[in-house]
Amino acid sequence: MISMATRTLGELAVEISGATRVFEHLGIDYCCGGTRSVAQACAAGGIPLDNVKNSLELAMVSEGQSAVPDFRTTTLTELISYIVEKHHRFTKSEIARLPALMDKVIGVHGRNHPELCTIRSLFKSLSSELEPHMMKEERVLFPFIMQMEQTVNEKTVTAKPAFGTVRNPIQMMMLEHEGAGYLLKHMRMASSDYAIPSEACISYQTLYQALDAFEEDLHHHIHLENNILFPRALEMETEAS
Repeated sequence: MISMATRTLGELAVEISGATRVFEHLGIDYCCGGTRSVAQACAAGGIPLDNVKNSLELAMVSEGQSAVPDFRTTTLTELISYIVEKHHRFTKSEIARLPALMDKVIGVHGRNHPELCTIRSLFKSLSSELEPHMMKEERVLFPFIMQMEQTVNEKTVTAKPAFGTVRNPIQMMMLEHEGAGYLLKHMRMASSDYAIPSEACISYQTLYQALDAFEEDLHHHIHLENNILFPRALEMETEAS
């Protein structure tokens, strides 16, 4: 059996339904950093390897409680529908909701907490990147993948796309994922891991809790694309050619 320490974060995130929550709790990047081994991630983050291994083993024990489908075996169309309906919809709703809440909190606490303005600026940059990113996926990349899957199932020929190979837009999406990860990381740093000040009002608390949840959802969203959807789409294109 391959040692868990040498397995990649992406592999474990795919195979163990509770692994993503373990990685989130420990601050381990499993989406954009999914190609690193567990040992490499622990060394880089100064995290005891045994802590991660024990947590992952506990997650494996409780894996049967998860209601999330095994996206290694569903159709790509089903996976895309899940991403759009659960993650794209949530991301868009929070992008629309959170700026007003940030303005409200800054209006009351901004003088004593200048980091809030930094977070607002970072979130604005993140939003301006995510909105066209999701639009390109929904209008170009995802429809092509679904069409490719249909033609493979029907044993017909997939029309040659304008972008040549699905690898090209996938590489672009993954680069944009890295950019989003960078902004998420710096928002977390600016907020000291979303530590809520003792004098924080309910709106302040709500904002930090929402941003923390936004980050976790986006991490899982990127994981589903980088570690499952994109590799499966590339494999399907290769088999179809």
